[in-house]
Amino acid sequence: MTGPDASAALCATGLGFRYRRRGGRALRDCEFTVPGGRITALVGRNGAGKSTLLHLAGGLLRPGSGELRVLGAAPGTPEARARVALLTQDKPLYPRFTVADTLLTGEKLNSSWDRTTAERIVRAGDIPLHARVGELSPGRRTRVALALALGKRPELLLLDEPLADLDPVARGEIMAELMAEAAERATNIVLSSHVLPELEETCDWVLVLRDGRVELSEDAETLRESHAVLTGPADRADALAGPHTVVRSRTAGRQLTALIRRHGPLRGDWHVERPGLEDVLIGYLQAGEPGHPATGLVEQTEAAA
Repeated sequence: MTGPDASAALCATGLGFRYRRRGGRALRDCEFTVPGGRITALVGRNGAGKSTLLHLAGGLLRPGSGELRVLGAAPGTPEARARVALLTQDKPLYPRFTVADTLLTGEKLNSSWDRTTAERIVRAGDIPLHARVGELSPGRRTRVALALALGKRPELLLLDEPLADLDPVARGEIMAELMAEAAERATNIVLSSHVLPELEETCDWVLVLRDGRVELSEDAETLRESHAVLTGPADRADALAGPHTVVRSRTAGRQLTALIRRHGPLRGDWHVERPGLEDVLIGYLQAGEPGHPATGLVEQTEAAA
């Protein structure tokens, strides 16, 4: 096996993890590489393994099998801890600390601390530095936690549903801050979120987990360009056969709609639309569910270009 790719944000080989108390595998035989310099959307249904993967990358958990590398280093090592920041869903902060105390703690624990950035994020939310963390609203606590994470000036920022408790305006402001961080400092960002339209606008790499396995790890624009939504008569379902992959199909009355991955030219009497990233992700997440059967590789698809 070749050595780890130090330029990759994340790289997994045969990665697996099982929770003993939950009696099942959270991750199984995961193989993927997230290139450096990307803003990555980590997508999956509840229980797919997203939080587990982020906790492994942040060094809070250890793999049960296989290997995971962050920026070429093993998670949890001094090298990785100095370069990686993880913001978890529970956003652990000391409730009796003031905001100023919290930022001072971050400064003492991180040699590369950026006080200006940390305080700017806090002040943008009109949060007094003398306020106690435990008395802040959930949205304001999120801002303080994000200020800690960005104040560290990480090379890799791992975010596990970080904006779920923010209002739409605050979400937009924080996402703009993250985009600026990525652009100005070439920060690698892995963002887990259920808000797919938000990911469409910000992320350029997609990592999809399904039942603990990696379904996709791919450039976002490549996904958009390689997929198509076909609409036609339901009695033509048998005509979906060829080199293309049917991700999801459904029939409503006499009409058939299918999301396919194109492998070659499309021919035939179909209405064809190019899907957005959100459409593609929903297609993969719903594939195989009742009413959205996935037929997998098929023998001969005829569709219109």
